[in-house]
Amino acid sequence: MAAPNSIFTTAPSRNLAPISLHQSLSSPLSLRITKSNSVAFRPKPRSSSLVFCSTDESNTAAEKEIPIELRYEAYPTVMDINQIREILPHRFPFLLVDRVIEYTAGESAVAIKNVTINDNFFPGHFPERPIMPGVLMVEAMAQVGGIVMLNPEVGGSKSNFFFAGVDKVRFRKPVIAGDTLVMRMTLVKLQKRFGIAKMEGKAYVGNTLVCEGEFLMAMGKEEE
Repeated sequence: MAAPNSIFTTAPSRNLAPISLHQSLSSPLSLRITKSNSVAFRPKPRSSSLVFCSTDESNTAAEKEIPIELRYEAYPTVMDINQIREILPHRFPFLLVDRVIEYTAGESAVAIKNVTINDNFFPGHFPERPIMPGVLMVEAMAQVGGIVMLNPEVGGSKSNFFFAGVDKVRFRKPVIAGDTLVMRMTLVKLQKRFGIAKMEGKAYVGNTLVCEGEFLMAMGKEEE
């Protein structure tokens, strides 16, 4: 029940004291607020930052004037398909590297595979939803690793080079017809004595990681 001569309160809070009506209006009202259950209301300071709005639309207009087919540059060519065929022993329908776009001898390579509906695996995988088989993505990445390892500076042999193993493979997203698979293979460890190379591989479509794993390559010697 409200106290006499006070502003109504049904249950006085532990944090608020009754305010007397006889209190002088000229004096400031005092509230007893404890630190434990109090809520402080502070005015938010004005931001000193300024937002600049530009009315210059020249850049946007210039982009609209350029046809979409001319806006994007093509991947560079470090090795074309003919140079790839000189390094890798694979041939149709199992050569799964179309172009090398970056190459550091004995260290790493980045190559692309243009995935098209004309690839011979799509009629069976799958007829209603063409998806590149994961094992072929791994094979394509291994072939990029072969381009790194078959360099004369590394000591690989074209006639005796094998894909020895794979570990920690993860498929992150399906690769479908029309995609461009960009694969990076990096040499992590090389044991020349045993002819074993460990490589790390990652494959992308655009900027999305679609496949990754660790690869083992076995290198032999030229047969005499």
